[in-house]
Amino acid sequence: MPPRRGREDRGASLAPRGRAPSSILLDLAFHQAYKASAHGTDRLDRSRRRALLKIVRTSAVLRRQLRLRSARCSAALEEPLSAELLARRFGPSAVPGSLGRVYRAQTRLLGLSEAAQRSLRRRSDVIGIGAEVRAFYGRAASMIREVDANLVTLEAAERFLKQRPRIDPNVATVVVAGFPNVGKSSLVARLSSAKPEVAAYPFTTLSIAVGHADLGFDRMQVMDTPGVLGRAGRTNPAEGEALVALEHAADAILFVLDPTEECGYTLAEQEQLLARWKDEYGGVPILEVETKADLTTSPSSRLRVSAVTGAGLKELKALIQGLLRAAVLSKPTPLAPEELTTEFELGG
Repeated sequence: MPPRRGREDRGASLAPRGRAPSSILLDLAFHQAYKASAHGTDRLDRSRRRALLKIVRTSAVLRRQLRLRSARCSAALEEPLSAELLARRFGPSAVPGSLGRVYRAQTRLLGLSEAAQRSLRRRSDVIGIGAEVRAFYGRAASMIREVDANLVTLEAAERFLKQRPRIDPNVATVVVAGFPNVGKSSLVARLSSAKPEVAAYPFTTLSIAVGHADLGFDRMQVMDTPGVLGRAGRTNPAEGEALVALEHAADAILFVLDPTEECGYTLAEQEQLLARWKDEYGGVPILEVETKADLTTSPSSRLRVSAVTGAGLKELKALIQGLLRAAVLSKPTPLAPEELTTEFELGG
């Protein structure tokens, strides 16, 4: 049965687990080459033309597939946040190294194809033409198999990236951070369009997530992050993602504290982490807020909010607007300066 339209592009999707990416690519390319047909003045001319078409098509399909399988990771390395997340997850050289080897395979395939085409034009017998095609197939297959491990790495990296949000660098971002189970995700859900998982146990949030809120003429990104325990030099992968978000995405930090200590950590421990971050992220404004205002009172002068009752949320939004105002106005905008309103109104 002939393949349905679009089969080649579908081949660019992630390989089923357990099957080598090289096997999928080679099957796809050789299937496309098998369908090649050509007209000619005689049997020898037809054989040569069909062989040339097989080589050109095989090379083109393989190189296209290698480009498609590299595209997402290549673009991610241009974004500081994504690049750092990949480096923490896979190691600093795994993804760049795999991209480099896959790129070199594309260049080598093109050279192999051009050399095979030159050899074919010198052949004057059908048997020799067939031998040239088989030799090209064998060498091309070896090149693709050589980068099998690199394709596996890129597929794993792409799966990883698909589970993380896309961050728009031109949109102001407030990163919500603090210890585990202090109420960050509940607060993010009330401030933005994000729908994070909320549960009464630590480390519910295992990776960063992003929602948006209206700023009148623009949007702001509200980033939910995994809890950070504040252990200097010792972080788990989830904590690492939170720290990467703070370093590369934050225009402002909303530091959430739980004065009830129901999160399992004392207020003193939470304040110690806050003090450390004020030193480490001195260039980023930090807004301190205490959650669970519906459960207890506090002598602190910090703003107190409740994601359950909504208490303090209006005031919190106003404070966030003030922190982000300069960041929003400093970012590129499609509107002319005279069109920018001075009144910021968050939705939610």
